[in-house]
Amino acid sequence: MSRLVANDVMCYYCFDVLESHFNRTERPTLPFDGTVSCPMFVTLHKQGNLRGCIGTLSAKPLNSMHDYVYSSAFRDRRFEPLQQAEMRLLELSVSLLVEYEDAAHCYDWEVGKHGIIIELEHSGQTYSATYLPEVAAEQRWSKEECILSLLLKSGFKKSVSQAVLQCVKLTRYQSSKCSVTYEQYSARASL
Repeated sequence: MSRLVANDVMCYYCFDVLESHFNRTERPTLPFDGTVSCPMFVTLHKQGNLRGCIGTLSAKPLNSMHDYVYSSAFRDRRFEPLQQAEMRLLELSVSLLVEYEDAAHCYDWEVGKHGIIIELEHSGQTYSATYLPEVAAEQRWSKEECILSLLLKSGFKKSVSQAVLQCVKLTRYQSSKCSVTYEQYSARASL
């Protein structure tokens, strides 16, 4: 089976979904095969800053991509719902997650190549969190800094010892990512 590849058509579709929401029109027709299943994330950046990012680590049909666009724009609890005036400032990315592998230990991955999912069972509680492949590189984190940040993101508030790190289960994955700015989307739409 060939590797799934995110492309600009997917990003344009996501912008179409947002436009249909703001213009109160019918959701656009899917311009690609929606029956293929894959874990996916839709990420919004506004002037270089994260504005929303929602997805799934479980394989879902690509025809559910509109749910993740909508959730990233209007339901990411870290941000206020997207306003129509912000659209022109957006860059939208679609990430399709592929090649999941169990890692040998919490540092068995490459910054910039792998996204990572950590899981930790500690004192009867389960902690888990993920970062997409580009996050550690964008933040200029070492593997250690990234793992510590993910533990914090997961809700783990205790001190992180070597014994804790040895208990971290890590799954690594790769992604095919495509990004389009609203300006690029508008230029295409006006052709």
